[in-house]
Amino acid sequence: MTYNKYRAKKTVIDGITFPSQKEGDYYCELKMLKMAGEVIDFERQVTFELQPKFKHFGKTERAIKYIADFVVHYKDGRTVVVDVKGEKTAVYRIKRKMLLYRHPDMIFEEV
Repeated sequence: MTYNKYRAKKTVIDGITFPSQKEGDYYCELKMLKMAGEVIDFERQVTFELQPKFKHFGKTERAIKYIADFVVHYKDGRTVVVDVKGEKTAVYRIKRKMLLYRHPDMIFEEV
């Protein structure tokens, strides 16, 4: 049994390693919603650039990115960005705010 620093147990489903059982369970829920026709499709680990890389006095500073656990496309036309959370770290809270500032029309859900 492998745990990360927040005591989340890694889980393997369909050959995909999820960082937590909770995220794996949500993946299974999305698969069922897709089979039922409620969800058209979904993507995992979608990256959003919050700030591009830049140079400061000759040193390159890396881009700041937010990686969403899932982006879900529903049959009613909605697209929802989903983050499956156990622990809300300070870094997560800042990146979430940056994401919502850059994408004010985004539908964002925490599970």
